[in-house]
Amino acid sequence: MGRDHQVPALCALDGATLMGERGSNGGYRISGPVSAGLGGSRLMPTRDGGWFALTLIRDVDRELLPALFGTPDLDIRNADAIAAVVAQHDCAALVETGRALGLPVASADEIPAAPPIEVMARGPRKERPAGYRPLVVDLSAIWAGPLAGHLFWQAGMDVVKVESPWRPDLIRRDDPTTFDLINQGKANVLVDLTDATERAALIALIRRADVVIESSRPRALRHLGVDAYALMQEIPGLVWLSVTGHGATGEAANWVGIGNDCGVAGGLSRAMAELTGEMGYVGDAIADPLTGITAARDGLAALRSGIAQRIGLSMSAISAMALTEEREHDRAAIDAELRAWGTSVGAPFPTVPRRPLQAEVREIGADTARYLPELTQC
Repeated sequence: MGRDHQVPALCALDGATLMGERGSNGGYRISGPVSAGLGGSRLMPTRDGGWFALTLIRDVDRELLPALFGTPDLDIRNADAIAAVVAQHDCAALVETGRALGLPVASADEIPAAPPIEVMARGPRKERPAGYRPLVVDLSAIWAGPLAGHLFWQAGMDVVKVESPWRPDLIRRDDPTTFDLINQGKANVLVDLTDATERAALIALIRRADVVIESSRPRALRHLGVDAYALMQEIPGLVWLSVTGHGATGEAANWVGIGNDCGVAGGLSRAMAELTGEMGYVGDAIADPLTGITAARDGLAALRSGIAQRIGLSMSAISAMALTEEREHDRAAIDAELRAWGTSVGAPFPTVPRRPLQAEVREIGADTARYLPELTQC
């Protein structure tokens, strides 16, 4: 990516670092059908021979489990009880119901519903002079979107991370080391999106931006009064990156997806099982860094073109695309990697050196007055 765009700081990075540094330096171990780290995602067999991936990292998701399974008395904190009830259902039915409920679920045997990268619309062009420093507004959370923002910062852009007092970025609390690494150097503003005045201030900031990164479902954006298509048509050269679990248009745009279950939906777990006979997760929430790298690459290309664009990125389809590309490039090598992963349950993650922090990690809301001065004026 760095070579493609002639950005020295990006040239100095490599894919193995970006893909593996969290697991390596977090002391993660390969855990088979349980995701690495906090173990928030599990792969469980279903009665029809399928494998169902369920990610539970929020209390609100656990509260939906009785509705998912039709079992009001389910012990939602008991992993064995959940696995037992999964085994009484067909996989496709669980995925369909789970997605209707807004749960991050997947099947090991599904086909991604959307293209990996989709230019959804184009708008007016903007000429940027030499030496121009683009402004990136990062509305995303967790890993994929913030990683893209981190790569834009590495490329020399000003990046503003936006957080809500009611829903701060989840990994700020759960994985502060990774949070610091991919949010260093970014300004931070705090916006109460339930307040009309603060929403208007945020939209004013977006109007000054060159790139917007977001990972919200369409109805969430509409609820906030943010019309991505209208803004893209109004603001010459604006690049709007929509990071999604399974696609940015149609029914799939409303499906929730997180890195581990999206990797399953992309076929990685099934590919490993075909080689080893063992079902499990491949990598560490692998769809997140794959998507963050892809978003930065395509976002940089769109920015260089000067043409306003809204680009949808599907984490599950990007995982499937990566698997296909690796197989076409060197089938023996990717098969050997998958085989090694599937036969190494209990082993530590491959060692990747920890990158040192290069810049300050700003406190939440530290730069609100600078970027949203209208909220602090009397």
